[in-house]
Amino acid sequence: MEITPADKLNNAIKSLFDRSYANGLLLLIMVIIAMVWANSGFHESYEHFFHSNFTIGFEGFSLTEPVHIWINDGLMAIFFFTIGLEIKKEFLEGELSTIKKASLPIFAALGGMVVPALLFFSFNYGTEAQNAWGIPMATDIAFTLGLIGLVGTAVSDKLKIFLTALATADDLGAILVIAFFLTPFIDMQSLIAGGAYLFVMVLANYLGVRNMWFYIVVGVLGLWIALLLSGIHATLAGVLGALTIPATRKIKETEYQNKLKSWVAEFDDTCSGTDKLLTHKQEKILSKIHKSTKRAGTPLQRVEHKLAPFVNYFILPLFALTNAGVRIEGNFMDMVLHPISLGIITGLVLGKVIGITGMSYLLIKLKFSEMPDGANWKSITGVGIFAGIGFTMSLFIAELAIKNADLLAIAKVGIITASIIASLLGFAWFALIKNKTKNKEKLALT
Repeated sequence: MEITPADKLNNAIKSLFDRSYANGLLLLIMVIIAMVWANSGFHESYEHFFHSNFTIGFEGFSLTEPVHIWINDGLMAIFFFTIGLEIKKEFLEGELSTIKKASLPIFAALGGMVVPALLFFSFNYGTEAQNAWGIPMATDIAFTLGLIGLVGTAVSDKLKIFLTALATADDLGAILVIAFFLTPFIDMQSLIAGGAYLFVMVLANYLGVRNMWFYIVVGVLGLWIALLLSGIHATLAGVLGALTIPATRKIKETEYQNKLKSWVAEFDDTCSGTDKLLTHKQEKILSKIHKSTKRAGTPLQRVEHKLAPFVNYFILPLFALTNAGVRIEGNFMDMVLHPISLGIITGLVLGKVIGITGMSYLLIKLKFSEMPDGANWKSITGVGIFAGIGFTMSLFIAELAIKNADLLAIAKVGIITASIIASLLGFAWFALIKNKTKNKEKLALT
């Protein structure tokens, strides 16, 4: 069959988005677009578009909020839903499933949260922004994993798993900060209603309900709206809802294998060797395979797989476009050297690597944990440097923690600057490791 130009373009696009760095690259492009747009002659259209009201619902039952609120509180709830799925998966069978596995990434993440928070607080103690210490605590898992994919073989698969577990624990810490420190008021009636909806979802999981539409309807129309009205940030509904999604199979692996072999053999017997329509028997066989395949998988992994492209290539880039557009008025260096910006830059660029590497060193030397396979202190340090890319989560926390528009703009400049510095330092660090390894190999051959 002849490959058309359209097929070539489609294959090229698919190949690009299959790359591990694709989502990180797309986020970077959106940051550039947002900054250029916000500082161009069309900057008013940027503000107008994202701050214009948008209504969802119908007369008598509707919600009207600015576009940026729908993105930050609505669409980002889906992002936090995938974070919740990842957290549950890691605790069930991943790198956080046992104390031995979990100790290093959890405590490394803890070090990578506490040290940056203290550094930020030291820069801003006694100021209006002192309670925004949560901003440099977070690591952007999508951006970090996307960019670290560009490093190649310098980062082993085991080290990437360690980084994923660390960033997952880091995200859990950021979620707790939002829940306990960035909630301005609580409406108990709505909170109790949210608790009731959450209980219904937990009960449904216990009773074996696997229909995702049930969890979507109760989670969105019940839990999300209740938390939105309660004063607790609505994105937490995403995390809580994710923890109720079933993670069990209805059919055991061996049973599925045996049935599949039988059905494939039966399908082979009915094949005529032509491309005609399927027979009734073939349709029945395919239907059985489809139903059993769904029962052999877990709803948690199925929904995570389906949501990943939507989150990585739509929600996060849209969030970046919405929140990274900082208008630079006055001296840019004055914004960078402001205590808020300096606290964020110091916290993310220095605090992350000091906290992660220092805590990892302490745990491994005391024999509470083991060094990940294929890792050494140089690569652990490199991971700590890359963890200073706070971007999405840091921007999200900044929006909640700082209400003054001028100070928020300074914070965003600090976050973007710190994330760029951390990215460049991370690439430079691993390039240095690669060069040293190559030189050693050359010397060994001579």
